Amino acid sequence: MKSVSSYLGDWWRLVLPYFRSEERWIAIGLLVGAIVLTLAAVTVNVAFSEWNRRFYDSLQNKDEAAFWTEMVNFGWIAALAIAFGVARGLVSPYLRLRWRRWLTGHYLSHWLDGRGYYRIELERKVDNADQRIAEDLRLLGFYTMTLLLGLISAVATLVSFLFILWQLSGPISLSFIGLDVVIPGYMVWAALIYAFLGTWLANLVGRRLIPLNFLQQRYEANFRFGLMRVRENAEGIALYRGEPRENEVLEAKFTDVFNNAWRVLVTEMQLVFYQIGYGQLAIIFPYIVTAPRFFAGAITLGVVMQTAQAFGQVQTALSFFIDNYTNVAELRAVMDRLKGLQDAIEEKPAENITVAAEPGRADVGTSGLDLALPNGQTLLKDLDLVLPKGTSTLITGTSGSGKSTLFRAMAGIWPFGRGRILIPAGARVLFLPQKPYIPIATLRDAVKYPDENSTATDADIVSALEAARLGHLASRLDEEVHWSNTLSGGEQQRLAIARALVFRPDWLFLDEATASLDEANEAAVYGGLKERLPGTTMISIGHRPSLRQWHEQRLELKRAPGETGSLNVVT
Repeated sequence: MKSVSSYLGDWWRLVLPYFRSEERWIAIGLLVGAIVLTLAAVTVNVAFSEWNRRFYDSLQNKDEAAFWTEMVNFGWIAALAIAFGVARGLVSPYLRLRWRRWLTGHYLSHWLDGRGYYRIELERKVDNADQRIAEDLRLLGFYTMTLLLGLISAVATLVSFLFILWQLSGPISLSFIGLDVVIPGYMVWAALIYAFLGTWLANLVGRRLIPLNFLQQRYEANFRFGLMRVRENAEGIALYRGEPRENEVLEAKFTDVFNNAWRVLVTEMQLVFYQIGYGQLAIIFPYIVTAPRFFAGAITLGVVMQTAQAFGQVQTALSFFIDNYTNVAELRAVMDRLKGLQDAIEEKPAENITVAAEPGRADVGTSGLDLALPNGQTLLKDLDLVLPKGTSTLITGTSGSGKSTLFRAMAGIWPFGRGRILIPAGARVLFLPQKPYIPIATLRDAVKYPDENSTATDADIVSALEAARLGHLASRLDEEVHWSNTLSGGEQQRLAIARALVFRPDWLFLDEATASLDEANEAAVYGGLKERLPGTTMISIGHRPSLRQWHEQRLELKRAPGETGSLNVVT
């Protein structure tokens, strides 16, 4: 188990940003409110302790008037307990809810804005980032508030009831074991020794839960991801008759879930066995040690009951760590996962590629561009490329020569390498990959994506769909469905072409963007692009000889085995 200082340091770095954010005053106010209500609940417990003594004394003395007075007092104390409990049940969860909202926005912005999500998937250094954002951020607030307020309550309870227990327990002589020693407030020392010994033993039993809980969250997320993959690739799996293989993979993932969950269960069972035994012994322990003084007439029944209740409160407060060991272990696992995600998002490649928008520049190009794979293998070295405005260019090359990597670098999303991408300032640039992304939205919004400020009318969108040979979809502009599951691969590529016609870019890059189309449809969409976007410069990556007729210039990427690539102009 990591040291307490390391644990608290990691927790502090994850928690502090919210309480320094733009919501800090509301957050601090809610936190103070939750703490005050927690302390108020402790005050009510102290009042119940005093009531306990008076009530049992009234029974022992058969004092009916005092009995009914205490019934009335109980009503007031119970009313306060209910009020404080309800208020705390609102304030603390509301703080957690606002905290989760801020954390989610904070992590999402860093995960998306810096394209951390893309780099993480390329490097595979962190698994299931989506689960960490969706689940672990919620658990961070839940466990933090549960443990923090629980600790404050335990400390306040300990201070309050230690004083009461000291007053009630009196001294004890150790003459019965041959020692001429008198220990004042012996119940206090008994409670301290009992709880500290129990905490030490609980740590021995439960410390294995931290790595087991970390693994359990990973295995659960892997299993959910496997199920999601089957759902998203249902057609391909069905066509390949891949159900037995997928079933084998999913069962293997769930076997990890089951086996680790069993290890967690066995460890928790051992811890619960210890906790229950510890708690049951704590019930009778104060009666055993107060019985001699009660039967000797030194104390009343009310004092016995108040002593037992005070001992129970002290023992509970000192046993906070024992009772919350599972929560502490789970919070450690949550923090490790969030810290791993945060480090992965903030980690920057040693080398980088910059995209420079230069005023007055007419063409697009590269300067001293080196491209590498995530494993460090170099693809392109010191590439200086000029793509003249108005000259459509086709980039060809063998599979694996780095064409798509160059495409991603031109888009400014490839993090592995160095050099500069040069584009005209203010230029509208659009990149169409082989598999277009289509959001779950209305068809209208899917065609406009990603231009949120698009002024295209429905007539413009219908015209673009017709030019892309998707006229049969023109009546479905208001329909919101999962278009990636509804449209064929060729239809999805043609929808991306319609998107380009609506966006009207100055520069249009296409990476195998018509690979799913037959030659007739490919000719139709390229003809439509040429006709409707006369001011657009097209840069295409493709293999088909039929693409050459639509481009004035062809660049061939050649790369010998074990060597870096180069681009050659082919007439």
